[in-house]
Amino acid sequence: MKNTILTAFVILGLISCQNKDKKDEQSIIKTIAEDTLSKTAAGTADVSDAPPKEDKAVEVIRKQLNVLLKKDLPAMTKDDRFFYYDAFDLNNDKKTEYFVGFSNRYFCGSGGCSGYILNHDGSVINSFTVTDFPISVTTSITEKFYDLIFETEGKFHLLKMKNGKYPSNPSVQEKVKGDVSKESTKVLDIEGKKLEKYSF
Repeated sequence: MKNTILTAFVILGLISCQNKDKKDEQSIIKTIAEDTLSKTAAGTADVSDAPPKEDKAVEVIRKQLNVLLKKDLPAMTKDDRFFYYDAFDLNNDKKTEYFVGFSNRYFCGSGGCSGYILNHDGSVINSFTVTDFPISVTTSITEKFYDLIFETEGKFHLLKMKNGKYPSNPSVQEKVKGDVSKESTKVLDIEGKKLEKYSF
């Protein structure tokens, strides 16, 4: 009988130690999670070692840029070979188009920067020059595509689709009077959205 009571106490002791270890482990995990959430919310989390987001769109754009800029690549430095992108369905076909922009000395000058609008498969809809970002997508439609508002040297210009293309030089297009409508959607808001940059 003494052996049975002694065995019962040993088993109870082991069980209580195991439960304590589980509680300690759960408490540690909870503390780490709360710390991470608070740092993320406050913007103080260190994400410098986090790998950049890679997705199918990045690969499609990267491949197309290497084709479009093939002749330019030898003259470009490593710092010149970065792009930003934003996706938007410009013609309501349930397939996103890609706005591709740059913000370095190779693609930007005193009048603004260059970029591209690509179909979901990477084919070129348009190239554009002398543009400041962001670009605004309006709610009005021409030839089944949303009209765009580009900013150039502090002035807004309306770009409408014509024969399957948007004009490539926004600075010579119709000026928009007043501010951009609040109903418009901003794309390629490189500074405001803190868009990621990708190499090509």
